[in-house]
Amino acid sequence: MSSSMFRLFRLGALAASLILYGLHEMAGAQAKPGWQQEWEKTVEAAKKEGQVTVYIAGYDAVLPEFEKAYPEIKLVAVAARGSQLAQRLATERRAEKYLVDVLSAGGGSMTRIVYGGKMLDPIKPALILPEVTDPTLWYQQKHHYADKGEEYMFNYVGSATYGSVSYNTDLVDPKGFKSYWDLLDPKWKGKIIARDIRTPGPGSGNARFFFYHPELGAPFIRKLFGEMNVTLFRDYRQGPDWLAVGKYAICFSCDVDVLQNQGLPVRSFGAGVFKEGGATLQQFGSLALLNQAPHPNAAKVFINWLLSRQGQIALQKRLANGESPADSMRIDIPKDDVPLLVRRREGVNYLDATKPEWSSTRPVLKVMNEALKAAGKQ
Repeated sequence: MSSSMFRLFRLGALAASLILYGLHEMAGAQAKPGWQQEWEKTVEAAKKEGQVTVYIAGYDAVLPEFEKAYPEIKLVAVAARGSQLAQRLATERRAEKYLVDVLSAGGGSMTRIVYGGKMLDPIKPALILPEVTDPTLWYQQKHHYADKGEEYMFNYVGSATYGSVSYNTDLVDPKGFKSYWDLLDPKWKGKIIARDIRTPGPGSGNARFFFYHPELGAPFIRKLFGEMNVTLFRDYRQGPDWLAVGKYAICFSCDVDVLQNQGLPVRSFGAGVFKEGGATLQQFGSLALLNQAPHPNAAKVFINWLLSRQGQIALQKRLANGESPADSMRIDIPKDDVPLLVRRREGVNYLDATKPEWSSTRPVLKVMNEALKAAGKQ
């Protein structure tokens, strides 16, 4: 074989090798499902962006787990109450500052200020991982949203609640209660306190539960605030302290876990007590994607991680011993870390108090204010 022919042969062999290599790479790419290709591209783009900015209420304890999973993406987080974060976003937007990628908070402030202010992009297109997009892996075999169009605010927590009613164990025998109406027995008149839900904070979700429950409704709210001589409090610590020292016997929307762990005589009514059942609340667990996000790919990575099995297991575990334990809407993960009081239970009828059409507390507050005025307490 001449040298020229040998060179042609080598060039031909090299070309054939390159073609075969290209076909192999194409075949490998085609072998990966579409979601995986999209996910890998998104992660690589997120690493190039290098940062994700998250505003989060209540559940910031889970954030270090994301940093472990994606150390190449710097996490910048602001943790505060949902109402504070919403107001901060509104102020930033008025100044044409687009600093935030993701918001996780309660549905109330998010609905009124952030969603109402058209600050969000639909979150559905950002959901990539099959374990996130598959509705059968979530409570009631579906995704839950806090907005009517089911596009923008993804509810990832559905904790059980039984009205968030607590009692002093020295003054109250829980065996004497079969219905929520038993809480309004005349013998408890003047011995009940309740957090004033006319100010932002805990309690509005449970108030909506009472208001929209077909066996309770406006008559329950009206009697509670109009006939039971209820004392209202706004300081989060004051109500539980009053209950613990026996100044009052029953409290609506007192957080008594810390005091109970300290051995003080306070408990909360749980599953199986009231025949009307309970409710599911998203607490701080509503997730949204900000429009004009500065790090759109990193935002998608954070959203998918938080909603994944890994993220939701970490959420439940991290919050288990805190003031706001949560039961994830995922049903394909262990629930051992979720305290019994907030864990959804088989056989209990739960009213979904997170329905978008029930997001406003205005109807509840109208009845409450009318009752307080009639009682001369407004």
